[in-house]
Amino acid sequence: MRTILYILQKEFIQVFRDKTMLPIIFVVPIIQLLVLSFTATFEIKNVNLAVVDHDNSVLSSKLISKFSGSAFFKLKGRAVNYKEAELSLKRSDIDQVIVIQNNFEKNLNQGQSTHVQVVTNAINGSAASLMSAYANSIIADFNREIIVEENPLVNFGLPINVQANFWYNPELDYKIFMIPGILVLLVTLIGMFLSAMNLVKEKEIGTIEQINVTPIKKYQFITGKLVPFWIIANIDLAFGLVVAYFVFGITVLGSLPLLFSIASLYLLAVLGLGLLVSTMTNTMQQSMFISWFLLVIFIMMSGLFTPVESMPNWAQIFNYLNPVAYFIKINRMIMLKGSGFADFQREVYLLIVYAISVLTLAITRYRKRV
Repeated sequence: MRTILYILQKEFIQVFRDKTMLPIIFVVPIIQLLVLSFTATFEIKNVNLAVVDHDNSVLSSKLISKFSGSAFFKLKGRAVNYKEAELSLKRSDIDQVIVIQNNFEKNLNQGQSTHVQVVTNAINGSAASLMSAYANSIIADFNREIIVEENPLVNFGLPINVQANFWYNPELDYKIFMIPGILVLLVTLIGMFLSAMNLVKEKEIGTIEQINVTPIKKYQFITGKLVPFWIIANIDLAFGLVVAYFVFGITVLGSLPLLFSIASLYLLAVLGLGLLVSTMTNTMQQSMFISWFLLVIFIMMSGLFTPVESMPNWAQIFNYLNPVAYFIKINRMIMLKGSGFADFQREVYLLIVYAISVLTLAITRYRKRV
C-alpha cells in the first residue's frame, strides 16, 4: 500500500508540474460545458423566410404577419417573383419561401379553396421537416381563424380535447436535455485521453524502462497511474454540476451519492479503455489518434444528440459495447427524473461487466519486462 501511495504522490506532482496539462484538466472542460450547452442544439429558431405575395391583399398581409410575429421565423423580405426567391434559396440566403397565389382573398371571401405554396431548403432533412411543420401549423391556425370568422355560430371544437403535460422539462429547453450528456462527455475526455497519454508519455521519454526494472509490481504501477485521473475526473464532474446549477439552474433531482458512485464505476471502464489504448501504442500521437477514433464513434452512437431507439437494429446491438451510452442514459435519469437504482439497474450491471472486462484485458496486455 505504501508503494502505491508513493506512486500516487509522484503522479500528482507530475500532473500539477505540467503547465500544459492543468488547463486541459480544469479549464477546458468548464469552457466546453458553457459553449456546448448553448450551441449543441437541434432547435430550429430564426428561420430565414422570404415571401412571394402575388395577391397583395389584406388577408395575405395578415397571413404574412403571422409568420413575422412568430419566434421561429425571421422575415428577410418580399421577393418580386418566385425565380428571385428561388435564387436566394440556392445561395442559402433564405431557408424557406412562402408563395401566395393570385385571387387569394377573393377565393376565400367567396368560400372557395385557395393554395399557399411552402418551399423549404431540405439539405438538412430533419431541420426541413421541422420548418415545414412550423409553417403548416401557422397556415392551419390562420385557416381555422377564417372559418370561425365566417361561421361564428358553428362549433369548431374537436371531438377529443388533448391536453399535453411535459414532465421533467416543462419548458422544453434543449439545454436541460444536453447538459447531463455533456457532463458525461467531459469526464470521458479526462478519463480516456489523459490516462492513455500519461502512460505512453513514460514510453516516449524513456522512464518506463527505469520503472520496469524496479521491484514495483504491475498492479501497483497501474493503480498509481489510473487513480489520479479517476479522482480528477470526479472533481471535474463536481465542478460541472456546480456550473450547471449556478449558470443554467439545473439541480440534481436524484441522489448525489448514487450519481458519483456510478460515475466512479463508469470511470473505471473509461480508464481501462485508456490503458488498453496505451498498451497498443508507443507514441502520444498514436494514442490520441486511436482514442479520438473510439471516442467519436462512442459519442455519435451514445444518444447524446439523437435517440438510440431511432438507430438501426445492428447499431443498437453494437451499442452494448459503448459505455458512454450507458452513463448518458443513467445521468439524465438521475439528474432530470430523480430515478433510483432500480430504474436503471440493468445498465449498471452491464457497466460493471464492461469495466471488469476492459480492465482485465488491458492489464493482461500490459507486460512488465525486467
